[in-house]
This record gives sequence, C-alpha cells and structure tokens, in this order.
Amino acid sequence: MPITVKDWKGKDHRFVVGPRNPRWTPYGAFPAALKKAVVASEDANFYSHEGVDYEAIREAIKADWRKGKFVHGGSTITQQLAKNLFLTREKTLIRKVKEFVLARRLDDALSKSRILELYLNVVELGPMVYGIGHAAQYYFGKPPSALTVRECSFLASMLPGPKIYNPYRKMDRVMRRSDRILRRMVAARMITREEYDAALSEVPNLEGLSRKVEKTLGTLP
Repeated sequence: MPITVKDWKGKDHRFVVGPRNPRWTPYGAFPAALKKAVVASEDANFYSHEGVDYEAIREAIKADWRKGKFVHGGSTITQQLAKNLFLTREKTLIRKVKEFVLARRLDDALSKSRILELYLNVVELGPMVYGIGHAAQYYFGKPPSALTVRECSFLASMLPGPKIYNPYRKMDRVMRRSDRILRRMVAARMITREEYDAALSEVPNLEGLSRKVEKTLGTLP
C-alpha cells in the first residue's frame, strides 16, 4: 500500500509499504538482536498486550499532566504502526483516540511478527530514510541481516526521533541511549553477558557516510 511520508523540509513523498519497495525486508531477515532491541526500547510489553499498554498510557498521562503538554505518548509499537500507516503526526486527543482504536484492530487482525515486520519497514531513521532495510545500508553500508548487536541497539536508540537522536550531530546522545537499551536487553536476558560486553566495547563505524547526511540536510555546498 502507498502512504505519504515527509522529508526533513516538510515535503510530502510517496512511500510504498510492501515487497514492491526495493528496500522491503521480510521478518526473517531481521536479526533477532534487532527485534529485541526495538522491543526493549519502544514497547517492553509488546508480546503480552493487545495493541495498547494501559499502564504505559496512565504513566504518560501523569507525566504530560505534570509538564502541561504532550511529551510522553505511551504509544506501543502497534500504536506507532497505526499512526505511521493511517494517521497524521499531529499531537491531538482525537488522533490519539483513532490511534488507540486502530491499534486494537491491528492486534486482532495480525500476528505480532507481522506487526513488527511492518513497523520495522516504515519507521523513520533519517532524512528520507524509512525502514531498517534502508537505515542499515545508509548508516553502516550493510544489509539488516549483517547488523551487530551494537548496531541493532544503535538504530533502536534513534526511534524516538532521528532529528533529536541524529548520530552525525549528537553522537554522544545516541550512544548513551544505545547503552541504556543494551542494559535493558541483558537485564531481560535478551542477550548474554558476553554479547553485552562485546557490544559495549564496539563503536559503530559511520566513517565516510557523514558527508552524505550533511549534503542531504543542506549543510554542504
């Protein structure tokens, strides 16, 4: 299905969701560490809730009430998928209600693996970089199946927003969040202590790709 996505200048672009997209990555081609990193980062209860995590919503409402504005959405992976496929990104109560209803319907209709497959193929991870298949090539020059545990947590750390967690401008911020995700993964026994130690010692290699990003952002002549 075609959807509309925006570049970092706010311009709309057509984006195809599905195998007709040359960067589409099937569920089985994503490494287990990537799936676990995304769940640890975005939705710890993904496999147990029915599309909506009511406890997370309650905590988000409390946080937003204290700050007097929408800050913490409490959105599950399924809710984020509903928003990316069918809704705008405006932060309004009406949109959140629509997101809630669509997430419940998606959870009823699709398996968890299918929901995760769709989500990993539509998430924004850079300037017109949508989907892990594109992001793996864009940042590391490799297919998703070749990503290391550190690279998986690194990409997962950018999911709240690649403008805020932009490794070419805020590498320290991205690495700190990547470290937190790795700690969650080892605490939840998603990875072994040996995998955790190896990932912590690895520095993601983005060398040679930064000029491409700067050019995309319009900071190079």
